[in-house]
Amino acid sequence: MTKTSSTDQWLGRARQAAGSGASGVRRSWPLVLLSALLVALAVPAALLVAPGFLGPEPPAPAPPPPAWQQVPTALSPVPGLAPPDGSAPVPLPSAVSAQLEPLLKADGGGTFTAVVQDALTGQVLFDRGGSEGRVPASNMKLLAAVAALRALGPEHRFATRAVAGPEPGQVVLVGGGDVLLGPGGSAPEQVMGHAGLATLAAQAVEALQTGGATGEIKVLVDDSLFPGPALNPAWESGDVAAGEVAPVYPLALNSARYDPAVTTGPRPQDAAMTAAEEFAARLRTAGAGAGLTVAAAVERLPRTTAGTTVPPGLEGNSQPAVLGEVHSATVAEQVNLMLQDSDNYLAEALGRLTALADGLPGSNDGATTAVGAQLAAAGLAAEGMELVDVCGLAMGNQVPARQFSEVVRAITSGMDTRLRAALGGFPVAGLSGTLDTRYGDAATARGAGLVRAKTGTLNTVLALSGYVVDADGRLLVFSFIGNGLTPGAAGNKEALDRAATALAGCGCR
Repeated sequence: MTKTSSTDQWLGRARQAAGSGASGVRRSWPLVLLSALLVALAVPAALLVAPGFLGPEPPAPAPPPPAWQQVPTALSPVPGLAPPDGSAPVPLPSAVSAQLEPLLKADGGGTFTAVVQDALTGQVLFDRGGSEGRVPASNMKLLAAVAALRALGPEHRFATRAVAGPEPGQVVLVGGGDVLLGPGGSAPEQVMGHAGLATLAAQAVEALQTGGATGEIKVLVDDSLFPGPALNPAWESGDVAAGEVAPVYPLALNSARYDPAVTTGPRPQDAAMTAAEEFAARLRTAGAGAGLTVAAAVERLPRTTAGTTVPPGLEGNSQPAVLGEVHSATVAEQVNLMLQDSDNYLAEALGRLTALADGLPGSNDGATTAVGAQLAAAGLAAEGMELVDVCGLAMGNQVPARQFSEVVRAITSGMDTRLRAALGGFPVAGLSGTLDTRYGDAATARGAGLVRAKTGTLNTVLALSGYVVDADGRLLVFSFIGNGLTPGAAGNKEALDRAATALAGCGCR
């Protein structure tokens, strides 16, 4: 018998172990398959059960709105509004109509007329009675703004002067059309109070000292720039008593308000004399250390029948010496303030100054004639338009909605760069001016920061005319006017705001 070597013994044990291992794997294979199946079922089950413990997976964040439809952090004229972008799609008129028709319904009586246009092409996208004459309320100020910017120019300023009087020891305060005078020092950073009577008084005292004046000074006022009745007979006496407007003079403090921060309630009924008395008080203070006293009484210089002041003894002579002069904010700045605050007094003053620039009398009739003529010259005058004032307080005005949409289009188009100066004056929905407290409910909040429009409000009249960039980036202009409305019916103002909000969110294709 042959003896087995150690190597052979090792090989034999290795074969035995291999055979045994293979047999073990064959026996455990069903267990491996079962485990894999349990794992495959457990993973989806865990995914279903886990949210109950961890909460649902948060949805993907919505993309931010485009820049032109974000709420502005600063009240720029229009967020990124260059000349209208022709690449954005124009809304379909049928889709715009489907959006607006259900919204423009009068609450308790009356009717709404409306026009919506594409700002670039002028295409009418919605027209409900847009050619009918309507009482437009303060939307009239849009017409006054265009006329003033065209006739006077955006950078024009008005001078208020102190000049030597017709007799020694007299100082005449000459109104040059600035009704936003401040009582104190001139404030160059402000529109209201840009020119200050204290500054003018200090200039006058210095000039009087230089000329060797001593003793008592008498103050007179020259308010002859605006001839004719200071009150428009078309205005209701109740509106005047309530301070909606006041007799219009070519100089006033705080737009004929006792306090610039209080924009309701009665106004001074003689704004020129109120300003002259304030000037006298400032002159008295400034002259106290210069040996000058100022008489308590202030007088008005007489006028000729033509409305031009003729100081006694100065007929045919050269202009009196100027003792001091302060200048107003620019016409563009005043127009924007007028539109933001819907200031009736400022609107009437700008209307009369427009008339003077056009060679017409600075009267109410001159103002309405000049505004109509400027609109006609710009190709914006509507057939049958009737103007009896330029601030919109009178119920006798008749202007169609199409007139206002065309005016807004002219302002936004950039074709006349003078008119673009009015862009910043449009109140911004929910943020500024006469729209600052609107667009705060669920139905209109989407229009906040996007709708920019001039308001108009009388007892039975509501109007809203302005512009908006829609959800596709198309610039649209619009005008909505309600007449014969039930006074105080809340649904009417909401109807206008909902309609404008619908335009802001409109893809409308």
